[in-house]
Amino acid sequence: MKIDFLTLFPEMFDGVLQSSILKKAQEKEAVQFQVVNFRDFSANKHLTVDDYPYGGGAGMVLKAQPVFDAVKHLTAPLSKPPRIVLLCPQGERFTQQKAEELANEEHLMFICGHYEGYDERIRTHLVTDELSIGDFVLTGGELPAMVMADSVVRLLPGVLGKEESHIQDSFSTGLLEHPHYTRPSDYEGLKVPDVLLSGDHAKIEEWRRKESLRRTYTRRPDLLDSYSLSEQEKRWVDEWKNS
Repeated sequence: MKIDFLTLFPEMFDGVLQSSILKKAQEKEAVQFQVVNFRDFSANKHLTVDDYPYGGGAGMVLKAQPVFDAVKHLTAPLSKPPRIVLLCPQGERFTQQKAEELANEEHLMFICGHYEGYDERIRTHLVTDELSIGDFVLTGGELPAMVMADSVVRLLPGVLGKEESHIQDSFSTGLLEHPHYTRPSDYEGLKVPDVLLSGDHAKIEEWRRKESLRRTYTRRPDLLDSYSLSEQEKRWVDEWKNS
């Protein structure tokens, strides 16, 4: 996969792209990153990329020209256009399901805005997706772009040590992930559940499934609206409702 970041602050990406899983993914040649400063494509001699909004109002708006020209420059040699994502608080909420969808793409491009907003022509004539990481406003799109890239790249084949590592992640199955424990089995009187020490893999799997459902039921019951419960899972939910 190739991922491009269009930003006014390329230095923000240095630490993130050169650390942890994202660094390892590049070393394994699973992904290639390119960070582009779209100020370099400004047609203004002062390299300005924003201007006052028509009709008045507070703040500055990113101009269409630098962004359009940067995208044209990057896509001109390509035989297949990339998926172009606009980071925007008005966009679709980013989810694990969206990450899995984007992980199937060969080329992603993230446009990181700044200031008050974008010239609407960027939104309506350039991008394929508008995505948001939540109902709050950040200074720019750089942090959301890094978050989404991390979420997508870890799903690429060969990136994680074990292919099944991400399958039981929270939201991947539709439920929150079950609790985890490690050594020692008894820490100052706080003990690991006996079933995890039993060696009975069938019972361990059932415990994990039940605890995953319990955690979802107590913390994020809204997720169950789109989750198809098995008969056993229905009995567990009824048990908790009546307790």
